[in-house]
Amino acid sequence: MSRLTVNNQPVQYRLDPETPLLWALRDASNLTGTKYGCGTGHCGACTVDVDGRAVRSCQTTIGALEGSFVTTIEGLSRDRSHPLQLALLTDNVVQCGFCIPGIVMAASVLLKKDADPSEATIRAAIDNLCRCGIYPRLVESIQRAARNARGEEVVAAAPRPGTDPADAARTVPALVAPSAKLSDR
Repeated sequence: MSRLTVNNQPVQYRLDPETPLLWALRDASNLTGTKYGCGTGHCGACTVDVDGRAVRSCQTTIGALEGSFVTTIEGLSRDRSHPLQLALLTDNVVQCGFCIPGIVMAASVLLKKDADPSEATIRAAIDNLCRCGIYPRLVESIQRAARNARGEEVVAAAPRPGTDPADAARTVPALVAPSAKLSDR
């Protein structure tokens, strides 16, 4: 039996210790935000945060993670309020969305370690594959998230799931300078 803390909840997996973390998360914990991509650790769709490290969950067994703290995309923010999620949505980075959970998790680990990453640092840390080709917008969006986390830029929350598009269009503009008031725009 492997004991982990997943999204701040203690979990005991009654699975073979050689079971990849990806399948324990998806099949036993029903945390399907972590995606199966290549199965070889190359694409990064399965990336999760394990003890502050970006880990490819398809290549890591639950037995090797005994006592570890695991955060998945579901544990990062259920309401999309994490600075990375807000920035990616604001900048329209997400296209098909399949790779996004792994990218968000890799970027969240990066921002925990470096509050003001350079373009080169981001490109080195985020080696996830995206077939839609979001890379040009991704770097700026991660930098926007870092500015938001540092309090230098405010990124408003995205509309809640299920919001009528007509209602979403009437919301406050997504980017607001910290000192600006609505009446100043």
